[in-house]
Amino acid sequence: MSRATEETNRRLLRARDAMDRSYAQPLDIAALARIACVSEAHFIRTFRATFGETPHRYLQRRRVERSMFLLCETNRTVTEICCDVGFTSLGTFSRTFREIMGETPTAYRKRANAQPAPTCFVMAWTRPSSFGEAASD
Repeated sequence: MSRATEETNRRLLRARDAMDRSYAQPLDIAALARIACVSEAHFIRTFRATFGETPHRYLQRRRVERSMFLLCETNRTVTEICCDVGFTSLGTFSRTFREIMGETPTAYRKRANAQPAPTCFVMAWTRPSSFGEAASD
């Protein structure tokens, strides 16, 4: 791997780390591109080439991962969790959750709370994946 590729990957990782830290905040591609020291279009292209999904889809998946934990570990309503993880619309949250997990947030909560398996196994089995998804982002 060339030194230039390593530096690009390092910058992209910094931007992804920023997304991980502030997943509940609105996504600002311009700010993330500045962290990676590239243009917005180049950031989106290289992020997708490096991580296999667009920055927007990564953020959605990250928010769904966090919501999965909150659905299982708290008694907060789905609407409260939707806002807590950064979605501004319950409809968008429910649709995105269903696209990624294959079921609604409410159905996931009911099913997840009924599983008698250790948490580490449940998390491994239910981790959202971007593999096999259509490239429609």
